[in-house]
Amino acid sequence: MAVQEARRGSGSDKGAYEAPHGGGCTCGDCPHGAREGHRRAVAAFLLRRDEFAAGQGLPAAVAHSASASRQWVSEELTQSAEVVAERGRAEGEAWLAGLGRRTAAVAWAAVVLLLLVQALTAIGAGWTAARTAGLAAALVVAGALTAASWFHRARGGALAPVIGEDNRLSTSRAVAAVWVLFVAYAVLVLAGQLAVASDGDRRDALISGLELARGAGAVTVLAVVCGIAVLVRRVVGLRVLGQRLQKVRADRPRAADLLTDDAGRGTFADIQYVVISTVALVFAAVRLARRPEQLPDLPWGLAVVVLVSAATYVAGKYAEGGRPVILSVVRAREAGDLDAPIRTGDDIEIRGAGFVPPGAQRADRLSRMVVRIGAVNVHVPLVPVTGGFSNPADDLLTVPVPADVEPGRVDVQVVTGAGVETNRYAIDVTD
Repeated sequence: MAVQEARRGSGSDKGAYEAPHGGGCTCGDCPHGAREGHRRAVAAFLLRRDEFAAGQGLPAAVAHSASASRQWVSEELTQSAEVVAERGRAEGEAWLAGLGRRTAAVAWAAVVLLLLVQALTAIGAGWTAARTAGLAAALVVAGALTAASWFHRARGGALAPVIGEDNRLSTSRAVAAVWVLFVAYAVLVLAGQLAVASDGDRRDALISGLELARGAGAVTVLAVVCGIAVLVRRVVGLRVLGQRLQKVRADRPRAADLLTDDAGRGTFADIQYVVISTVALVFAAVRLARRPEQLPDLPWGLAVVVLVSAATYVAGKYAEGGRPVILSVVRAREAGDLDAPIRTGDDIEIRGAGFVPPGAQRADRLSRMVVRIGAVNVHVPLVPVTGGFSNPADDLLTVPVPADVEPGRVDVQVVTGAGVETNRYAIDVTD
């Protein structure tokens, strides 16, 4: 009751953070407006969080009670975090809508760059049919990417196939997509030369350039990276459904997703896979430039290196994650308190691991955490400190035991922000 009265008296509401057109457009109709609206919402949330962490902004109706103050602060921050999350989703949608144009522009910029390189290298050597075929193949690929960008303009343009279900760039799909585009470009180069070749021996040489013996290494790498893209999607999906992996949706994809985990930390498996694949792709591109009459003959030594890197990446996907677990539950004790059993109204500390999934460090995700004590669902309160939150943490949660919990032996279970449930841990609640 005190929290409700304080909320009415504080005058805090969602509109205080929206400010639709105060000093500049912040609506979600345009990318600039969505970005500005998200920036203002984040700034307002951080200011309010730090004020509460310093003990400021508490109404008199709840200042006398530590539990009421904590609940009021948690609910205020939860509402503010929901506004930030809403603004973040709006910004992500606006950013994705404009990504299609940017991907198309990058594709045509690559065509122009190829034309400049060919023109410079043709000085002295002369213009050849292979150069014409390479430029024509680049035009075809760029046109296909532009068409894909238009059809998927609301989902990231040409990057839509490599964006995962969690709205992040998928490393396995991105590597496979780049190899597919490269091999398609190489075949188009051969097809272009074959179309303009007038000599029969020249045509036979171009056709023999497509034989498997010439490009076995490149074809093997292509098959493996495409298979891994399908396998990893299946593995991740099954592990999420089996609650062995926690996935939280991102506001929008970022280039750093190719090298990091969901929390933004660099991961060895992803980094080495991208680096090795890039090196092999650069080598294959050089081979194609030197011998445009055949598929790039990727040496088996380099192909095996790529296969080892791919196997390491898959092993990393199997090893990451894990189900959250409760290790112990004890009565929270402040300095000067007497030792006592757990009673209704007491705070309990739940110690374990994996309570905060990667990518769920934002306040709107933290506020979704729930602790089941018997048949009662208790929302984990947000306890702000300067620069973050002290509760909840990945290995420790503090929640009150509500009066609705019946005395006796009850089970405690945590439901994380990703919806994954921990094991049950039995405690005794006394009168």
